[in-house]
Amino acid sequence: MEYLDETYPEPSFYPSDRKERLECRKWEDLADTLADNIVALWLQKRKGDRADSGDVAKYQGAIDRLLPALDGQLTASNYLLGNIWTVADVAALSTLGYYNLRFGEDWQQHYPKLGEWFKSLHERESVKSTVPVG
Repeated sequence: MEYLDETYPEPSFYPSDRKERLECRKWEDLADTLADNIVALWLQKRKGDRADSGDVAKYQGAIDRLLPALDGQLTASNYLLGNIWTVADVAALSTLGYYNLRFGEDWQQHYPKLGEWFKSLHERESVKSTVPVG
């Protein structure tokens, strides 16, 4: 994303203000960590009876700690950094798209603000055009 942002600076995915850029990277990292745990959980679940219950609990616990942080961040704004679309939103949206694909939509009832945000971003043409069909 940094390469795209530097190569095509308009519109920018990262805020120009240093403190806001740091905040953006924090949320981007949180989304990436969430993605790592979702993928790891899915891989364990694919093992069926051979899944390591300790690993399953560890990954699910991390997911259960990270989702409320994202949900809480959206209580007062349309995007993770207020009212601007940033790489933090792209990272979180991609992660939750994968979560939705692998584990279903139940998470949206548990995290209503995050679920609304997820659905509203899917109204954007740039998001719609990337959703797998079939």
